[in-house]
Amino acid sequence: MTDVSEVKDLLVIGGGINGVGIARDAAGRGMNVTLVEKDDLAQHTSSSSTKLIHGGLRYLEHYDFGLVAKALAEREVLLRAAPHIIWPMRFVLPHQKGQRPAWLVRLGLFLYDNLGGRKLLPGTKVLRRKSSNKFAPLKEEFKFAFEFSDCWVDDARLVILNAMAAREQGADIRTRTQCIGLHRHTDFWEAELKTPDGNIEKIKAKVIVNAAGPWVEELSNLAVGGSNVAKVRLVKGSHIITAKRFEGEHSYFFQNGDGRIMFAIPYEEGRMTLIGTTDELYEGDKDAVEISDGEVDYLISCANEYLENPIAREDITSTYSGVRPLYDDQTENVSKVTRDYVLAYNDRDGAPILSVFGGKITTYRTLAEAVLKDLHTVFPNMNGQWTKDASLPGGDIAEADFDAFLMQLESNYPWFDKTNLKRLARAYGTRVNEIFDDASSMEDLGRVYGAGLSERELEYLVEKEFVTSADDILYRRSKLALHLSEKEVQEINDWFDSTAKAKDLDQVTA
Repeated sequence: MTDVSEVKDLLVIGGGINGVGIARDAAGRGMNVTLVEKDDLAQHTSSSSTKLIHGGLRYLEHYDFGLVAKALAEREVLLRAAPHIIWPMRFVLPHQKGQRPAWLVRLGLFLYDNLGGRKLLPGTKVLRRKSSNKFAPLKEEFKFAFEFSDCWVDDARLVILNAMAAREQGADIRTRTQCIGLHRHTDFWEAELKTPDGNIEKIKAKVIVNAAGPWVEELSNLAVGGSNVAKVRLVKGSHIITAKRFEGEHSYFFQNGDGRIMFAIPYEEGRMTLIGTTDELYEGDKDAVEISDGEVDYLISCANEYLENPIAREDITSTYSGVRPLYDDQTENVSKVTRDYVLAYNDRDGAPILSVFGGKITTYRTLAEAVLKDLHTVFPNMNGQWTKDASLPGGDIAEADFDAFLMQLESNYPWFDKTNLKRLARAYGTRVNEIFDDASSMEDLGRVYGAGLSERELEYLVEKEFVTSADDILYRRSKLALHLSEKEVQEINDWFDSTAKAKDLDQVTA
C-alpha cells in the first residue's frame, strides 16, 4: 500500500464528460488535480448520448428557458473549440397533424433561434414537399416541415480531448482506478484507490469532486455514510442503428404521440442511421445497461409513423444504451425531470465534497466553471476562467474551417486513402500530423488492420489517449467495431496482447 503525503487540491472521481471537464478547467487555473475513473474514459453515459450539441428544443415546453439559453450559447463556443469532432447539422421537423400546432412550433423555433446569441448557425426556415427533396424518406401525408440548426458531436472523443487537455495542463488522469474508500479530516480527504494491478494506494486531497455519474449517490454514501445525501434518478436512454435510411447530411426531428421527441441522424459518415432516444426509469446493473425489447418496439413504431420505408427488427445492425444520472426533483413524469445540472454539498462539516448531478453534454464546460466558482472560497488564489476561448486538442483549425483543413491534408498525404484520411481528420484534427509524423508512404505506418487503422495510429492512441485495450479504440475512440470484420478485430486484440507482453518483458529486464 502506497501512502503519498502530498495533499492534492482536487480529487475528481469519474471520467465522464463532467469529470474531465472539471479536471481540465481546474488544472488550467493552476490547481493540483488528480482524476480517477474505475473503467475507461467515457465508457458509460458519456459515450451513449444522441451525439448532439443542442439547446434542447423540447425543454421550452417545460419553461426551462434558462437551460435552453445556456445550452444554445454553448453550441458555438464548442464548435469553435473542436470543429473536427463537432459540426453544424440541419434538422427537419415534419409537421404532424394532431401533434403540437404549427404556430406553437414556429414560436418555439423563433425563441430557439434567438435565445442563445446565434452567430454561426443558420436560422429556421419552412420546407414544402413540392420544393424540397428532404421529404423523400417521409410518408406522403407530410407536406411541410420546419428546418433548424443544431450541432453533431462525437461524444466519446469529446471526453478524451478534455482528458488530454487536462493532462497537458498538469492533471494526473488515471483510468481503471477505483475509489474504494474516503476518509474525512478537517482540512483534507484521504482516499483509497484500487489501481489497475490490484494494489491499494492512498492519496490526500483538500476537496473531493464527485462526478461519478450513475454512481454519484453510492460515492456520496461512501464519503459521508448516508447523511444529507442527495438522491439521483437514473433514466435510461436507448438507440438503434440501422442501414442508411435517407440521403443527405441533414437529420430528422420526430414528434411522438406520447409527447416525446425522437431523432433520425446520419451516422458513421452517413453510412448508417442512428435513431433514438427513449426515456425510462432504470434500476438494473449500471455496468450492463442494454436496450429492452419494449424500447426496440417503441423506437421502431415511432420512426415508422414518419418513414415511408418502414423499419423492421432485422434492419437493426447495432444498439446502445446509457443511464442519465438526473437529480431527483420528485417529478413524477420521467421526461420532465430536470436535465440541468445540480451541484450539491453533502454537508459542510470538515473537508468539502461536492457532488454533480445531471447536466447535458452541451453544458459540461459551464458546469465546470460553476464548480470552480463554488470552490473559490476554498481556493481564493485560483486563476480565472479560461476555457471559453481555448481550443481542445486538435481543434486549432484555422477559422474552424474543417473542409479547408481536410483539403490541405489530402495535399500533404496524397498516398493515403481519402475516405480513411477523413476519418483520421475527424478524430484527431491537427493532431493527425503526430500520427503521420515523417511518414511518406503506407509502409511507414506499419501494419494496416482495416479502415486505415495502422500500427502507428495504435501506438499514438496508447501513448496519448489513455488506451489500454482494443475495446477502448473500437467502441469509444472510434466506432470501428461497426465496420471491421471479426478477423480484423481479433488481429487488433492480438496486437494489444503482444504489446502488453513486450512491455512486461521490458519491465522485467530493466
